[in-house]
Amino acid sequence: MLENETSDCGCTGDTQRADTDPAYRRALWIVVLLNLGFGVFEAFGGFLADSQALKADALDFIGDGSITLIGILALAWTARTRARVALAQGLFLGVLGLGVIGLAVWRSLNAVAPEAGLMGGIAAAALVVNIAAALVLMRFREGDAHMSAIWLFSRNDAIANVGVIIAAVLVAWTEQAWPDLLVAAIIALIFLHSAYLIVRRATEELRAQHASALERVVSK
Repeated sequence: MLENETSDCGCTGDTQRADTDPAYRRALWIVVLLNLGFGVFEAFGGFLADSQALKADALDFIGDGSITLIGILALAWTARTRARVALAQGLFLGVLGLGVIGLAVWRSLNAVAPEAGLMGGIAAAALVVNIAAALVLMRFREGDAHMSAIWLFSRNDAIANVGVIIAAVLVAWTEQAWPDLLVAAIIALIFLHSAYLIVRRATEELRAQHASALERVVSK
């Protein structure tokens, strides 16, 4: 059941592919530099534009870069350790999503329309960066829970950026803050959905590994 469901998001395949391919390590380093570098830039831009959606997306960039850096280290770890790291990644993503929702609710009590032009320009640049990262990782998107987590983060970032661009257009049209807050909340829901997929996949892998270990013990 799990394999069929996760295949819809490109999460299944050869679990040893990335471990033996040095190109995957290079791809991860590129994604780390793109995410961390642009995340800091977008966070600064989010404060300048007073955009909660940009700030949420910047947190996502920085979180993705940090988690992908862990991914580089995880290539030398065992399958069980990688599954545990993926579980931690999923939980982190869930906490981040809840935090963004809370911030959006708090800001709605005293909302001010952000600078739409700056917001849209930064979001468009972020989309280009995320598309580049997704393209770098596309050939490696099939694999175990850990590799799936990294792919999902990059894919979701690109989707979120499109939402921020749409929000900037609506802010310019309505001169109100609600599109910015709405998109920030939607980004948070994307976080939560990905967190669910990652945690479910990692949990299933850990259970399968535990069952396999028990079988080996019994067979002895």
